[in-house]
Amino acid sequence: MAKILIAEDERDIRDLVAFTLRFAGYEVFTAANGEEAVELAPKVSPDLILMDVRMPRMTGYEACKVMKATPDLKDIPVVFLTARGQETEIQQGLDAGAEEYLLKPFAPDQLTTRVKAILAKFGK
Repeated sequence: MAKILIAEDERDIRDLVAFTLRFAGYEVFTAANGEEAVELAPKVSPDLILMDVRMPRMTGYEACKVMKATPDLKDIPVVFLTARGQETEIQQGLDAGAEEYLLKPFAPDQLTTRVKAILAKFGK
């Protein structure tokens, strides 16, 4: 069973994504901001990190850069969840080391399909 870390500051969205992925059979860990995600990731060794872009304490971009600079975390794919789909924002996320973007809102089946595809790409 693949492990997924979700970093999202809005509890309703975090809970919905966690529920959806648990229902799909994944082991899920949650963080309320980028700083918590950076602290939790080495402890749980997730196979995938789903992260909001705009969060308090540490943005998704900042957290992704820290993770990509950490030897034990650098190979874990990061996918940004965001309501903002501007090309400059997407490029900023990809430059930070993200694998891809998922735009909010998304349907639960759309989320699980993308997660499954990304994990398969990384042999998980």
